[in-house]
Amino acid sequence: MPEDNPYHFDEGIYPMGEADSFYRNEAQRYFQEGYEKQSEGQLAEAIDLYLKSIELYPTAEAHTFLGWAYSYQGRFDDAIEECRKAIELDPEYGNPYNDIGAYLIEKGEFDQAIPWLEKATQAKRYEAYCYPYYNLGRIWEKKGDWEKASFNYQNSLRENPQYTLAQKAIVRLQGMMN
Repeated sequence: MPEDNPYHFDEGIYPMGEADSFYRNEAQRYFQEGYEKQSEGQLAEAIDLYLKSIELYPTAEAHTFLGWAYSYQGRFDDAIEECRKAIELDPEYGNPYNDIGAYLIEKGEFDQAIPWLEKATQAKRYEAYCYPYYNLGRIWEKKGDWEKASFNYQNSLRENPQYTLAQKAIVRLQGMMN
């Protein structure tokens, strides 16, 4: 627990379970506020709130979303580092694997991105498998392997039939292949 935290609990006053619950709830509040600020484009405020959340109660989600905010500032290496921290906390959480892959794509490091994206497609705790498949499709398309690109775009659509970026990518590829 942070020593400079004004909400420090002495073990004799509050049972540790209550303190943990308090920190978790406060961290969740900061995380939610950070997400709202990020959604409004207020990145500096969002980053500050994510950092407060992590200071109180580190979670894979908070590190991942902090990385996401860093990526909006072009700070891809910092974003990747936050995703690595998220994976250390919860290796089954899929978002940071996909995000590392996406950041590596932005850096032009396609071959390094592939294993991260493949791990994302296998993650046990992930609700958006369409993203890593789409990102794999982007890589294969850039590398000129349209068959692998099409396969991954199709998988992306299988996971989310409404994902318009994957729909457009398939149409684009079909046009290039004809």
